[in-house]
Amino acid sequence: MEAARFWEPRRLVYNLLLFGVAVLWLVKTWPHFRPAMTLESFGIMAVLALLANACYCAAYLAEILIQNATSSVVWNRQRWAIWVVGTLLAILFENYWIADEIYPFVPHP
Repeated sequence: MEAARFWEPRRLVYNLLLFGVAVLWLVKTWPHFRPAMTLESFGIMAVLALLANACYCAAYLAEILIQNATSSVVWNRQRWAIWVVGTLLAILFENYWIADEIYPFVPHP
């Protein structure tokens, strides 16, 4: 229960940050991504968002593995570190995915 109280409110921030990165890509490269805005691509983006949230659940694995090994004060700092590093890793992965796997294959207008 304590784990959910820490991780779940931060899931919203995690999702908003990832959403912000995607919006920034769209705004900065709008003419390029315009042809990709189809109903099919929105379905693919929804699947990718679900996968990002599934990856967020890895925090619970860390919670199980580390929680009993440290004191609660130390663990609370480690939780924050895990959240920050995990979120930055997700942003890095998202940027890579957009730049290398999506951007080059979008048809140019």
